Amino acid sequence: MTTSWGNTLLIANPVAQNGRSASLVDRVAGLLRGRLPRDSFRVELTKRAGHAVDIAREAQGVDTVLVLGGDGIVHEAANGLMARPADDRPVLGVIASGSGNDFAKAIGIPFEVEQACETLLACEPRPIDVGQVNDRFFVETLSFGLDAAIALDTVVRRKKTGRTGTALYMESGFDQLLHHLDTFDYALRVDNGETKSGQSITFAVQNGPYYGGGFKVCPDAQLDDGVFDLCIAHPPIGVLRACWLFLQAKDGRHTKSRQVEMLRATSLHLGFSEEPPAQTDGERLRGTSFDVRMHPSALCVLAPRFNAE
Repeated sequence: MTTSWGNTLLIANPVAQNGRSASLVDRVAGLLRGRLPRDSFRVELTKRAGHAVDIAREAQGVDTVLVLGGDGIVHEAANGLMARPADDRPVLGVIASGSGNDFAKAIGIPFEVEQACETLLACEPRPIDVGQVNDRFFVETLSFGLDAAIALDTVVRRKKTGRTGTALYMESGFDQLLHHLDTFDYALRVDNGETKSGQSITFAVQNGPYYGGGFKVCPDAQLDDGVFDLCIAHPPIGVLRACWLFLQAKDGRHTKSRQVEMLRATSLHLGFSEEPPAQTDGERLRGTSFDVRMHPSALCVLAPRFNAE
């Protein structure tokens, strides 16, 4: 017995995970077509960066949008869906075949394709919060500084080497820690309160708990609680201490360090004195001034749970 998804569109990124997702499209389509009503399922492949935004925004007569790929295509599809009126947003489902897959991990979708499909077929739609930074939406992560530099450098390394996963993120992390342990001056206003100045090495604004292929930067973050969890690593900090914190963050054990500040907020304005490395859901973000706000329960997703294990 399957969940009724109505008319379903699968958006697939054939170049995710350095092209490995291309071989999965027919496999996923075969698994799902036999379990869904006849003529209720179709597939569209992305052809360029940003294409999934357009497909999700413009899809007509669709009740469920599935995405096959990594966090990048999830980010694009979510932005396309959020551009639609709230009463005309299809449900979002995720079949992970990317490098980090942080959003899939946060909502409890297995990474193995057959298991992912079986899990999704047994799910009911659940509302999640969606973040917005300036004019872009995000579902999992927004970060500035060292952690963003690592995420962006990982993309470059992946394209050059074909390797993926947490090991590649850690390789990039140690390289950035050894050679680019930079400090950024910021001004922060949380929930329309007083503006406070500070310095950060990393500054993460999380809707879900993960970034960087499973690093649990904000262990208590939940996708349906209506607030962001913030993690700020402050200087001064030496290379050895920074490496230790980096390793601790893999399992969320960094939060008790005296150099780590944890906050919660529903909105914030963040300004930097110079442009920092910045990313949202693994995609590059540019600028020095960022307005961030929460859209509670703005999107429904197929998910068995929200609390990370």
